Amino acid sequence: MKPKSFYPPGKLPLEKLETLLKQNKAFAPEIVVGPGIGRDAAVIDFGEKYLVAKTDPITFVTDEIGYYAVNINANDIACTGARPGWFLVTVLLPEGKTDEALVDSIFQQISAACRDLGIGLAGGHTEITAGIDRPLIVGQMLGEVEKDRLVKPERIEIGDLVILSKGIAIEAVSILAREKEEELAKKFGSLFVEKSRNFLFEPGISVLEDAMIAAETVPVHAFHDPTEGGLSGGLYELARAGLVGLAIDKNRIPIFPATEKFCDYFHIDPFGVIASGALLIVTTAVDADSVAGALQKNKISAEIIGEVISPENGVLLLNGNQSAPFPKFDRDEITKIL
Repeated sequence: MKPKSFYPPGKLPLEKLETLLKQNKAFAPEIVVGPGIGRDAAVIDFGEKYLVAKTDPITFVTDEIGYYAVNINANDIACTGARPGWFLVTVLLPEGKTDEALVDSIFQQISAACRDLGIGLAGGHTEITAGIDRPLIVGQMLGEVEKDRLVKPERIEIGDLVILSKGIAIEAVSILAREKEEELAKKFGSLFVEKSRNFLFEPGISVLEDAMIAAETVPVHAFHDPTEGGLSGGLYELARAGLVGLAIDKNRIPIFPATEKFCDYFHIDPFGVIASGALLIVTTAVDADSVAGALQKNKISAEIIGEVISPENGVLLLNGNQSAPFPKFDRDEITKIL
């Protein structure tokens, strides 16, 4: 008898998820954007405006988990051009490991992050859960957008340019510095690791400001934030959502020194490691410099890293005169470490 084959930790393979979504459609007429690869959030017609809804869990980290939960969900609302407004949260706490200090810390993190972004904490659920060994949080974020300001990947056209804000991989640097602090401090020094821990806040995992600045500058064709699966996962999801190909210049991708150091040390690929904090922005070739300039004016670094090409070419990584398929990963590279 053939042994069972199990999926590794992380997202389901894109092909499997796409098949499941096609086989299990249950759309209502008011759903403007439903589930799909590269779809950051659902969009529902609520009359004068669109209601935008998102849910996402935090499973890789325990330190500052409440802050992650708010910002990761807010990012996906921002990727539709909407502003996040209301947050609901399910907090699952481990049996035998939950004390008053842990509960207080998580709720303080959630409320502080909501205040920083102007988001209302609208409700949720909290429980002590058997069978888990660390806190898990599932966030649900709601936002609104004017109908003529909605950003959808169907707008992407061949010849558009791809901009990346900040660089890669901000979230991975912060997670590794927090979860492997002692080991990394022995290699790189405590001051370097402390600065890397603070990547969560500076340059930060939020892309809300990045998205709002870009959307106010030009008609953006698409946003996507590369999260689990890293830049590679984000690019392949973006290409699939827009039914296009992408040609990405390896030498234009901004990579933080801490990202290079940590990825080299742990023998993982920076293109495949969780990358919240960066934002992929697609707009016309005429408008791309304006977007990059507006971000830089607001002290957010930005680089034009590639171009939209025909879908039959796939997602390509260009390196000088050489071209090859952009590396793909079965799971996020950070799962090799954590």
